[in-house]
Amino acid sequence: MTEPAARKRILFVLIAILSLAGVVISAVSLERHYAKAASDFCDFSQQFNCDIVNRSEFSELAGIPVAAIGVAGYALLLLLSTLCKSRPETPARLLAAASVGLVFALYLTYVEAHDLKTWCILCLGSQVLIFLITLLSAIVKFQARVRPSSPVVF
Repeated sequence: MTEPAARKRILFVLIAILSLAGVVISAVSLERHYAKAASDFCDFSQQFNCDIVNRSEFSELAGIPVAAIGVAGYALLLLLSTLCKSRPETPARLLAAASVGLVFALYLTYVEAHDLKTWCILCLGSQVLIFLITLLSAIVKFQARVRPSSPVVF
C-alpha cells in the first residue's frame, strides 16, 4: 500500500470511529429527550444540564428531535467513511455532509449559549466530534485533489 493510500485509509478509519461515537452520543441524547423523568445523568448545575437542553423548545426541528437528526447524520457519515469510501465522489460528499453537520452544531451552540444559557455535555461532545470529522473530511478531500506526482503550489 502506498503512503498516500495508507494515510487516506487511516483518515477514513478515524472518521468512522468518530462517526460511531457521534451515533452513540446522539442516541443517548435521544433517549434523554423521550425520558419521562429527570435524571442526575449530565445534571451538574443550572448551567450544565442535558435534560434542560434535550427537552427545551429548541430540541425539535419540525417535530423531529434534534438528537434523531444527529443519529441520522452521524450514521450517514459512518456509511460514507466505510461502505462508500472507494467511490471517487465520496470525499466531496463526506465533506459536504460534515460541513452541514458542523453548521447545524454551531447553530445549536448559539442556542445553548444565548437562548437557553445552559450547556449539555452530550451536545458539547457531539460538537467536538463533528468539528473533528469536518477537519478530517477536508484533509481527505484535499488529498483527493492533489496527485502524488504533482507538486503542491501555494
